Amino acid sequence: MAGQPLQVNFEDRGTMIVVTPMGEISYSEATSFRAVLKRAADLARPRIIIDLSRVDYMNSPGVATLVEALQNARRNRVRLILAGISPRVLAIFQIARLHTVFEIRDTLEAATGD
Repeated sequence: MAGQPLQVNFEDRGTMIVVTPMGEISYSEATSFRAVLKRAADLARPRIIIDLSRVDYMNSPGVATLVEALQNARRNRVRLILAGISPRVLAIFQIARLHTVFEIRDTLEAATGD
């Protein structure tokens, strides 16, 4: 996926929004990813699920975008869940100890089912 522009699927499931980025989330992609997450937040659903199963790489701006989304979700009493994180991306969260801050599920199905 290297060099591919970030694509983001956005699905409104009534009580939840599922955001599925595909590709890498680095410096140039973080801005567009942030805009999609803001759109999800603006719909004011009780739950936002970010399916990261198709993200192979994320650097600091991508992580910062997720932290910002989590802060906004908490402010608005929205449950934000990360799902399907690859081992490579999860390692970044573990190094920054963010795996203790975010609600993380192994799969999208696990995140939508509870």
